[in-house]
Amino acid sequence: MFEDLSRKLDDVLRKLRGQGKISEANVAETLREVRRVLLDADVNYKVARQFVDDVTRRAIGQDVLHSITPAQLIIKIIHDELIRLLGSQNVGVTFSPMPPTVIMVAGLQGSGKTTFCAKLALHLKGQGRFPLLAAADVHRPAAIDQLQVLGKQLGIPVFADRTAGAVSVAEQAVEHARQNARDVVIVDTAGRLHVDEEMMKEAEAVKAAVRPHEILFVVDAMTGQDAVNTAQAFHERLRYDGAVLTKMDGDARGGAAISLRATVGVPIKFIGTGEKPEALEKFHPERLASRILGMGDIVTLVEKAQERFDEDKAVQLEAKLRKSQFTLEDFLDQLQEVKKMGPLNQVLGMLPGMHRLPENASVDEKALGRIEAMIRSMTPEERRRPQILNGSRRRRIAQGSGCTVQDLNKLMKQYEQMQRMMKTFSKGGKFGRMPKGMRIQQ
Repeated sequence: MFEDLSRKLDDVLRKLRGQGKISEANVAETLREVRRVLLDADVNYKVARQFVDDVTRRAIGQDVLHSITPAQLIIKIIHDELIRLLGSQNVGVTFSPMPPTVIMVAGLQGSGKTTFCAKLALHLKGQGRFPLLAAADVHRPAAIDQLQVLGKQLGIPVFADRTAGAVSVAEQAVEHARQNARDVVIVDTAGRLHVDEEMMKEAEAVKAAVRPHEILFVVDAMTGQDAVNTAQAFHERLRYDGAVLTKMDGDARGGAAISLRATVGVPIKFIGTGEKPEALEKFHPERLASRILGMGDIVTLVEKAQERFDEDKAVQLEAKLRKSQFTLEDFLDQLQEVKKMGPLNQVLGMLPGMHRLPENASVDEKALGRIEAMIRSMTPEERRRPQILNGSRRRRIAQGSGCTVQDLNKLMKQYEQMQRMMKTFSKGGKFGRMPKGMRIQQ
């Protein structure tokens, strides 16, 4: 997420850190470079100019040039202004005191609107709510089918009526929710390939009919400045309450995220970070600002771990570590737990400084798949006591997993190194260097 923008900003700010003495001239030059980087990321030119002006004003006002660490102070000012630009704090969904809460979702076709409806329903279900999905995109039968498939997958009911219009479907869905104790109705409305009058009139009619407590506009983050223009057009007609940025895991340059709040004036409430139903995050401006400036996002990483990891398993693993009883079965369990958190590139992207890796650096997830295949090809006894793996057993495991004996030998060497690290850890020492095979592959 924002790797290119983070890398370019880091290059600019590194020059400032390297200056022995900072003057008004080189501060001005740095901020001109920051403005150019923002424009390259497709940030609205007015927003980029205002941002640089605000940073300049604060820098001069705080007498940065006479500070002990002027470069760090300027970076802090940029960080603070970026948070302010993105909205200062997370703004949640508004719920009605009298259920059901009606959430209307609008956006262009192809923006990920229908998928977001299912993600939001799953998110609310995880909070103890009882959502109902309403398939009000009646012009595209595939949208109804998609919502029904997703609803069945997630165990969330979907209201659909292929013979009725969008307004009727929305009204019937709200009534169905009242009668069936569903406290949230998420209405998926029709989209088009571009903004047109017919779509807007239908969206306005749905809004007037069900009077939603919350209207969310879904926008594809990969469309850059066009996303902001579309968001403005929708806001003029619908006056929506919040925006959702989808496809943030793709080649999003960051312009939409940075520009939208400032140009439209509504908060960003959620970001979509992948195709899986769980790949939805609340939008926290301070966390995104930290990611953009390469400071990582440890808080979100910890939250993901808390959501996905099995607490009982963690306690059992800790006990095994203390007794130096970490087996290949435990290793396999930990691989499964990490995979639950999402693609490893995204997980590592939340760590500070990861944007400084080479552009072509990536995590070899296929290598993890091979490790899993090798361990699964072992018998339970072999996983618990890998020291019994002789030549014939290793050939059998390699053949069963589609790998070579050399691959298996590397895995066993890594496992032995890890065991030594675990023993050190159990004695209260520090971890050693990461085994070579666990490093990021290029």
